[in-house]
Amino acid sequence: MREEQPMKLLFEILLSIFLHPIAMILMWINLIGRGDLTTFQKVIWFVVSIIWGLGPILYLLVAEGSLW
Repeated sequence: MREEQPMKLLFEILLSIFLHPIAMILMWINLIGRGDLTTFQKVIWFVVSIIWGLGPILYLLVAEGSLW
């Protein structure tokens, strides 16, 4: 393994940890303001966004993936 690989992995994990929660919060703000969805649909999207938000971090850690 080359020297920059652990640093690249750390950078990708930090990027996922900080950017995905911001995107999730923006999605929740948009979700609250939407009038075309029922409360049930909003709750489903809320739950999906939490699971979806963990996806990139799990991809990096478990599947030994990379963002680029």
